[in-house]
Amino acid sequence: MKITDECTACGLCLPECPQTAIAEGDIYLVDPGKCNECEGLEGGSRCVQVCPIDCIIKAT
Repeated sequence: MKITDECTACGLCLPECPQTAIAEGDIYLVDPGKCNECEGLEGGSRCVQVCPIDCIIKAT
């Protein structure tokens, strides 16, 4: 997953990540080495579910 520049650093995604793949910064960042897109969890990526501005997308 990737967090775009529209991120407001609201912090809602941080506690939702079961892989602790999200880190604080000017905007929040996803560590691609840790993120597994919440594979196996019902509903998919938890960070996407809680983001109020839809700024978390699949990394390409």
